[in-house]
Amino acid sequence: MTFVVTEECIKCKYTDCVEVCPVDCFHEGPNFLVIDPDECIDCTLCEPECPIEAIHSDDDVPEHQQHFIQINAELARIWPVISEKKDALPDADEWAKVTDKTQYLER
Repeated sequence: MTFVVTEECIKCKYTDCVEVCPVDCFHEGPNFLVIDPDECIDCTLCEPECPIEAIHSDDDVPEHQQHFIQINAELARIWPVISEKKDALPDADEWAKVTDKTQYLER
């Protein structure tokens, strides 16, 4: 089992989760974070740290967001590792309330 970042993170990119990860499995893109499924050790530390509940166990990813399992695996191969907390995106609090954000994912 691994953890997956889902669409709630798009255009928010809170990095509270990154700070607690013991294996540096988070990767950073322009407006989204992903978890490398090959590096994640299923420690569960990141999930409660996400202020917008964008991180799920791969067994618990909502049905309409199952494609994020593949998106995390794909983008983790090309995006750089992030291991320190950064400020969220400037309008993250506004975007945190938006649903159906997949089309805004910048690769």
